Amino acid sequence: MTVAAPANLMDYVTSCALPTPWAQFTLHAFIEHATGKEHLAMVLGAVDDGEPVLARVHSECLTGDVLFSQRCDCGAQLEGALRKIAEEGRGVLLYLRQEGRGIGLVNKIRAYRLQEAGADTVEANLQLGFHADARNYALCQPMLAQFGIERVRLMTNNPRKIAALEQVGIAVTERVPLLVNRNAFNTGYLDTKAAKLGHLMTPLAETVAQDGEL
Repeated sequence: MTVAAPANLMDYVTSCALPTPWAQFTLHAFIEHATGKEHLAMVLGAVDDGEPVLARVHSECLTGDVLFSQRCDCGAQLEGALRKIAEEGRGVLLYLRQEGRGIGLVNKIRAYRLQEAGADTVEANLQLGFHADARNYALCQPMLAQFGIERVRLMTNNPRKIAALEQVGIAVTERVPLLVNRNAFNTGYLDTKAAKLGHLMTPLAETVAQDGEL
């Protein structure tokens, strides 16, 4: 059973061409009613033909996406997803302003400080009084509906993200693993996401997904 997302979550505002190193996307802007946050969609090719669309739902990570932090895999996932979409010639990337799994930039830096004192990424969020993951994926439904997208091939290692999209009526026909940039600085972070948040962080996950178990 799916749950319909409220139709008034956000407004579509405008769009422009966005040339990148991999392809020229069309960049679309949305404003979320409840928070005033500005969310983005990067679209390439014809995506409204009813066929499943290669997609990435990417939560903002200023430290990883912009400042090249090696504490996480976010920046590499963003680049990898855009590269995959460009190679296919068709797809969409939703860029949601949900920094730090929803806790915001300053609180994420506070969480990093706690991690330096010994907490893991989940414990740090909880110590600050937040949920381990406070993101809202209902935002994806009106954004994808703007482009006529109802079915996606989702680039993710997070099965909770798949469940959240399906709950608001987006069919995930395939999970496409996005395993990138494991390094000496983020190994503990990635292992915690696997152990405590259920992320699928090994190459074996791709085989499981292809067998139709996810």
